[in-house]
Amino acid sequence: MKPQILSTLPGYTKGAFAADLGAGLTVAMVAVPLSLAIAIASGASPSSGLVTACVAGFLISLLGGSHVQIGGPTGAFIVVVYGVIAAHGFDGLVLATLMAGAILVVAGFLKAGNLIALVPEPVVTGFTIGIAVIIATSQIGDLLGMTTPEMPAAFLPKLQTLWEARDTADWSSFAIGVLSILMIAVLRARYPRFPGLILAIGAVSVLTVLTHLPVETIQSRFGDIPRGLPVPKLPELSYARIVELLPSAFVIAFLAGVESLLSALVADRMIGARHRPNAEILAQGAANLGSALFGGLPATGAIARTATNIRAGGRTPVAGLVHAVTVLSVLVFAGDLVGQLALPALAGLLILTAWNMSEPHKWRGYLSGSRSDMVLMFLTLLLTVFADLTVAIGVGVSVGLALRLRRRKVPPADWSPPDR
Repeated sequence: MKPQILSTLPGYTKGAFAADLGAGLTVAMVAVPLSLAIAIASGASPSSGLVTACVAGFLISLLGGSHVQIGGPTGAFIVVVYGVIAAHGFDGLVLATLMAGAILVVAGFLKAGNLIALVPEPVVTGFTIGIAVIIATSQIGDLLGMTTPEMPAAFLPKLQTLWEARDTADWSSFAIGVLSILMIAVLRARYPRFPGLILAIGAVSVLTVLTHLPVETIQSRFGDIPRGLPVPKLPELSYARIVELLPSAFVIAFLAGVESLLSALVADRMIGARHRPNAEILAQGAANLGSALFGGLPATGAIARTATNIRAGGRTPVAGLVHAVTVLSVLVFAGDLVGQLALPALAGLLILTAWNMSEPHKWRGYLSGSRSDMVLMFLTLLLTVFADLTVAIGVGVSVGLALRLRRRKVPPADWSPPDR
């Protein structure tokens, strides 16, 4: 359970630091708009996304078992975070995140990191696509500039609310959102190593200001971005509250553990290294404890940002530390600029993220797989969208393990996680 950074620093060179510095700065420019968009879509304040990226991201790189893991808020958490805030308030989310951190720390000490192999791939695929559907749906209102009452957490009532608000759609907001999607897609395709997210979101936001379009910005909806980190504090603790939030805490811990280890596996394949799963689980626990104390969101290893770090030349945990410090610098010194980002542009970014999460290029392969895997995937997907993520994970894992026991001679699937 030794952190990877302790094995990296002996013999660390100036050349390695230069590479990590460039990669850390690059991935921070990707993390800033994503963290803001994820926080807003989760029903939290924009600043909580940046707080999570710098606090949790720093701890994941400092204590983690991967060479290049980048941590922070991810799209997979939007659904559960939105539901917890809607049912229990933001203070309830902070307590659930704190409890999830404690669960992960215990899991790390019990060396539960290797249990990832027991989670069936169709379950991961099913709830990932289900989460992507919910994320995309939740962003339609901001993409179209609609005026809606408080958006319900459940999928069907959310669709009904959007339908009832259809007459409030604003075409200038829609144009800004679509333009951001097109710019991000083009920049990713032509310049994959360039931080195109911040350029695209910044460019369309500048266009919004210069043309005086009636488009909502972060500042117009949420007010000024607070400068710096808040004072750490514990949420209100009580036995009844802990029992009430325990299911949500287990879901957060499950998602954080699974996604972080999948991200570390992908990173290993990209750089030809090997991560330490139990150290990674411990780091995720510490990161969620730290994020909760500072009023942040749940955090985990972010596959897309980790891949960006690798493509930009990052090879040690120092790149992740640079990324976290850079995000903190943005929070302290560039709050006014962050406040001018257009909400339809951030909505477009999340819709594109949801599309990438669903991995449409693999749909044909899913449909041509075994019937039991396909049924398990669709069962998890439907339960994620129409029921509850807790139910989806519980039923999916239980059914998946039962199927695996039934066909024990079949080798376990080779993980192919989506780009989150």
